[in-house]
Amino acid sequence: MVQRQKGHHDAAFDLLRHCRDLNPQAPEVYYFLGQYYSALKQDDASMDCVKRAAELDPENVTYMETLAQAYISRQDYASAIPVIKGIYDRDKSQEEMLEMLFQLYQQVEDYDHAIGVLNQLEQNDGKSERLSMAKSALYNRMGKKKEAVAEIAALARQYPNDLNYKAMYGETLLMNDLTDEAIDVYDEVLTEDPENTRVLLSLRNLYKGLGHQEIADSLTRRVLLGSHATTEEKVRLMRQEISATESADGDSTRVLGLFRQVLALPQSDAEMALLSASYMNAKKMPRDSITPVLEQAVAIAPDYAPARMQLVAYAWETDDMDRVITLCQEARQYNPDEMLFYYYQGIAYYRRDSLDRALGAFQNGIGVITSDSDPAIVSDFYAVMGDILHQKGMALEAFAAYDSCLVWKADNIGCLNNYAYYLSERGERLNQAEEMSFKTVKAEPKNATYLDTYAWILFMQGRYAEAKVYIDQALQLMEDQKENAVIIEHAGDIYAQNKDITQALSFWQDAHEKQPDNKMLTRKIKLKKYLKE
Repeated sequence: MVQRQKGHHDAAFDLLRHCRDLNPQAPEVYYFLGQYYSALKQDDASMDCVKRAAELDPENVTYMETLAQAYISRQDYASAIPVIKGIYDRDKSQEEMLEMLFQLYQQVEDYDHAIGVLNQLEQNDGKSERLSMAKSALYNRMGKKKEAVAEIAALARQYPNDLNYKAMYGETLLMNDLTDEAIDVYDEVLTEDPENTRVLLSLRNLYKGLGHQEIADSLTRRVLLGSHATTEEKVRLMRQEISATESADGDSTRVLGLFRQVLALPQSDAEMALLSASYMNAKKMPRDSITPVLEQAVAIAPDYAPARMQLVAYAWETDDMDRVITLCQEARQYNPDEMLFYYYQGIAYYRRDSLDRALGAFQNGIGVITSDSDPAIVSDFYAVMGDILHQKGMALEAFAAYDSCLVWKADNIGCLNNYAYYLSERGERLNQAEEMSFKTVKAEPKNATYLDTYAWILFMQGRYAEAKVYIDQALQLMEDQKENAVIIEHAGDIYAQNKDITQALSFWQDAHEKQPDNKMLTRKIKLKKYLKE
C-alpha cells in the first residue's frame, strides 16, 4: 500500500502477487489486484479477483458493490441481481440498491420482481406519482391492463384533492382504450377546474384522433386563450398547429388568426410574439405586418437582441436611418455588449453625414470587441472608422484604423482601395499602396473605382504607360459620368504625361463641366499641361 500511495504501481503489483502467494485467503489482496488487472485490460483476471474478494469476505460492502458493478459493466445483469439484493438485505438503509434492483429486473424482463421492488419502495416511502406510473407502465408491458388502470386509480383516490392525479387516471383509461370512462373522469376534473390544461390538451388530442376537428379546434382555442396554460405549453401547442397546417394545405389564415387572438392578450414573455414573427417571416408576410409583432416582443423583452436586430434590418432596408439610430441607441441600453448595434448606429450616422456621432458610436463599440467577434464585422468597423477619420483630416489615425481593419480581415477590399488611394494622394508608401490596390483589381477586375485607384498609383510612381492601360479600362466600365469626374480628371492627367495633350484637354474639359468650381482643372486647361497639386 505504501508503494501504491507513492505511485510506484509496478512495485505495488509485484508485492500484491507475492502477498497472494503468502496468503491465498486474504480478500484485500484480490480486491487491489483486481484493480491492477483492470488497468492492464485483463478483464477476466480482474473479474476472477473481484469475485474471489467477495467470496472471502461477503460482509464487505465495498467488495460486493465492486462485484455488482463488474457484472453490470459486462451486461451480466442476472448475476448482478443477487449481489445487489444481498447488499440491501444486509443493510435496509441503502435504498439506492432497490432502485438499482428495479432497473436490473427490467433489463432481464422480470417484471413481477420489478413490481415487487416498487411495492417495497412504496412501503418505505409511501405512494407517489413516480412509483405508481412505473408500476402502471410495467403492468401495461405485461398486458395486464386492468392492473395498470387500477394502480393509477388508487393513486387518484389516495390524493382526491390533486386533480393532476385524476387527470392522469383519465389518461391511463384512454391509453387502455376505455374512452368513455376517460371522458367521464375528464368531465369530473373540468367541473372542478374548467381550464385544466392537462385535460383540455388530452381531450383535444382525443377528438383530433377521432376526426372531430371542430371540437379539437375549440379546445385548442380554449387552451391558447385561457389563463392557466404556461407560455411553454401554449408555444408547444402553436407549433403543433403550424406543423399540422403545413402537413395539410399550408393555408396560414387560421394560424395567423390564432396568433392575433393570443397576442391580443397580456403576455408574460416574448416567446409567442417571436414565434409569430418567425412564422410570418417563413410565410413571406409584408414587413409592415411583422413589425408590430416584433415591436410587441421588444416591449415585453427589451433585452432580446434578435427581435430588435430584425427591426433594425427592416429600417435599414427602407433607408430609415433615423429609425436605425433610435433602435440601436435603445438596444445599447439593454445589450451594451452587442457590437452590431454600435456598428449599425455608426453606419447610420455616417450616412447622415454626422461624422462626430458616427465616430463616437464606433469608438464606443471598440470596447465590446472580443476574440469571438465576427472578423468581417470588426474589419468593416475599423474600415468605416478610417474613412471617417480621413474625412476629418486625421490621416495618421485613419491609417491606424485601416491597419486594424486588415489585421481582422486581410482581404477587406473596400479598405484596401481607400487606404491605397489616400496613401497615393499623400505620395507615401507607394509600393505598399500599389500592392494593396492590385489586390482589389484582382478581386474585382470590372470595378471602375478600383481600376482608377490602381491607375493613379501607377501614375504617382511614374509608370505612365501602365497607368494609361488601367485608366482606359476604368473609363469603359464607369457607369455614372457625373459621379466620376475624378476618374475623368485622372484620365486627363495620365494622358498628359503620356504626351497626348489633345485627349488630356478633352478629359479635363469634360471633368470641368461636372466640377466647374475646380480651380486646378481651370489652370490645367488654361496652361494645357498637367499640374501637380
